[in-house]
Amino acid sequence: MLTETQCRGAKPKDKPYRLADGKGLYLEVKPNGTKAWRYRFELFHEGKPKESMFAIGDYVYVTGKESEEEAQIRRNGLRFTSAEARKERDKARALVKQGINPAHNRQLDKIKRENEFTNTFEAVGRKWITLRDWEEITKKRRLDMLERVVFPHIGKLPVRQIIPAHILDVLKKADEKNGPSVKDEAKRTMSAIFEFAIANLLAETDPVYPVRKALPPNKTQHKRPLAAEEIGELLRDLAKYDRNIQVVSAFKLMWLTLCRPNEIVGARWEEIDLEAGVWHIPAERMKKRKKHDVPLPRQAVEVLEGIKNFTGRYQHVFPHRDKRNEAMTDNAFRQALKNIGWSGRYSPHATRTTGSTHLNEMGFHADWIERQLAHTEPNAVRRTYNHADHLEDRKKMMQQWADYLDAVANSGNVIAGNFKKSA
Repeated sequence: MLTETQCRGAKPKDKPYRLADGKGLYLEVKPNGTKAWRYRFELFHEGKPKESMFAIGDYVYVTGKESEEEAQIRRNGLRFTSAEARKERDKARALVKQGINPAHNRQLDKIKRENEFTNTFEAVGRKWITLRDWEEITKKRRLDMLERVVFPHIGKLPVRQIIPAHILDVLKKADEKNGPSVKDEAKRTMSAIFEFAIANLLAETDPVYPVRKALPPNKTQHKRPLAAEEIGELLRDLAKYDRNIQVVSAFKLMWLTLCRPNEIVGARWEEIDLEAGVWHIPAERMKKRKKHDVPLPRQAVEVLEGIKNFTGRYQHVFPHRDKRNEAMTDNAFRQALKNIGWSGRYSPHATRTTGSTHLNEMGFHADWIERQLAHTEPNAVRRTYNHADHLEDRKKMMQQWADYLDAVANSGNVIAGNFKKSA
């Protein structure tokens, strides 16, 4: 075994030469003065032993104290002390005993590290979104959430290196800054991305799972229908919210048509016929991929005519605040609800449940209501024969619904019979 004095005192010669340390380890001294550790080994190739040389790294003599972090950085640069070189030799010997060439193994490790840093959480997350069978507006909304809430914290980390502590930090910040709904959406989305990563051998575990119940669950009753008094209170509070006329108009249109939030924010002027009072939503923007004609009551036409003065020159009825050629995201709804004190009491998704409940109580035909909500007939036989659009009937129904909303917003005291409609 070479001593430190022998290693340090080895002088360069005209030609390279080697000093044996033991068990195949050599210190090679080059004419330029460089000293490098080499490991000589034999592997069988086509039934015959073949001698090879593995370059472990350069010799270094460490003076003074060195932190473990500094030592690791040095070793990552393939610069080893005598003791460290012997440890590397032992690792290489263990590989050789398994029939593995240590030089090839190092190349594979390098490729894995490079792939690991290529497959960051953001890169994997963006790829996951592109492969979803979703409407473009849904993809944009989900990506917007990731860009605001998740990517700034773990986006640049290799997906394989993310641990539960990272996830918990993201969830806590999302809960504090954006509210429980966004926190829950972030949790579901991150878990789905890790599931995708695991399926593609980019990660071994889902770090979301251990901390999935660390924070209190969202207590918002998203699907609970609002009572008449609550509808009136909400509409009056929205009417006072003059910070953003575009968001208020989008909210009103959602209540007046009972369309889904993503259908509202994705509305385009080319789809809307104000004169006929009909909104033609194309199949590609609908959840069920089926074209949907939405009757526009007088109040909805007034809302659209009003907002057209502000956004009529754009493609979208409700353009994005910063990217005017794109649609507004439905996160604007949640932010508005937070600002008017309704966060946790009501979610935009409850609008349709509320409308369905009250329209049924008002006595309208179930087929009209289901068609207005763009629901698919659950009965396969009935679905085959029932292709009725009920547009004219729905026009009358939605006009009475709009009048009902005006009444509850203006007084909060509504006599159900005033709007009763027999089936």
